[in-house]
Amino acid sequence: MKQLIVNADDFGFTRDVNEGIVLACREGILTATTLMATGAAFEHAVELARQNPGLDVGVHLVLVGAKGYPPTVARLIQAIALRRIRIYDELAGQIRRVLDAGLEPTHLDTHKHTHLLPPVLDAVARLADEFKIPWIRRPIDLPRHAAGLPWRTRLANKSFSFVRRRFHRVLTSRGCSTTDYFAGFQMTGRYDARELSALIRSLPEGVTEFMCHPGFCTEELRSARTRLKESRRRELDALTSAEVRAALEESNVRLARYRDIQRIVIK
Repeated sequence: MKQLIVNADDFGFTRDVNEGIVLACREGILTATTLMATGAAFEHAVELARQNPGLDVGVHLVLVGAKGYPPTVARLIQAIALRRIRIYDELAGQIRRVLDAGLEPTHLDTHKHTHLLPPVLDAVARLADEFKIPWIRRPIDLPRHAAGLPWRTRLANKSFSFVRRRFHRVLTSRGCSTTDYFAGFQMTGRYDARELSALIRSLPEGVTEFMCHPGFCTEELRSARTRLKESRRRELDALTSAEVRAALEESNVRLARYRDIQRIVIK
């Protein structure tokens, strides 16, 4: 069986992003999202989550790019080396804020995939175990034709594969689960309905998480610090398109939520 979890990052970032995520769930193929406890629109996202109980909500753990945190992954690495950041405490506080809002997160991932860094992964896996949150994202993209992709994107995705063995070993030691496959890193900000349909038709057997960043782009998002602005509306259009829905049906791909699928033994 081919199952697809369509997960939107950045829930809680801005109100227009929140509204786009909810629309992608109501009228499109989106099944899950991860909530930023550090987001300026956190309370708005919590209210929308309560109004849409069919939407799986996880936690989008943030250690970079937000107020009070290093601006880049490189600076985060430096802060970790100099012991200037208490990773476990920072992330535990974010999870507790989501729990205190009355939500029950089903999965965890990290902003900028920082849990590929060994100290961050160790903390995230420990927290998943302690808070009984069973699923952690495996941000190692499916192979994809590289033509037209920026060299930085190709290089970053290739480098992710080098940490695969340790990544799975740490998750296994904590009893955590992850999907069979992951997609979206190489496509973020640069796909439309045709390209998303092509990905769906090429999915392997098993469970795949597709990471996405839908949203409306109003003045609120335009004034925020992010490279993903107008592209969020294009992603939203793709996720709600009839063409993409048809690709799911033609390829016998079933939409899924973390709460409903069987735990997967990490290999």
